[in-house]
Amino acid sequence: MNPPLPVVSGADAIDALVEAGFVRVGQRGSHVKLRKAHLTVIVPLHRELAPGTLRSIIRQSELSVEEFLALL
Repeated sequence: MNPPLPVVSGADAIDALVEAGFVRVGQRGSHVKLRKAHLTVIVPLHRELAPGTLRSIIRQSELSVEEFLALL
């Protein structure tokens, strides 16, 4: 059903979202806020994102898993 996700750091996820057109607009502690049009995504700067957290970030960004993986 769902494609398997690789182990990704928060910094790698942020880089992929910036590549997709998101702009880093703020940070509170270890959580970075990114925006693109009407979308806002919060990414924790962890060494490894939990699979559920990564899937949630991808869902919030309105990218498909395949599109996100291509940006890594």
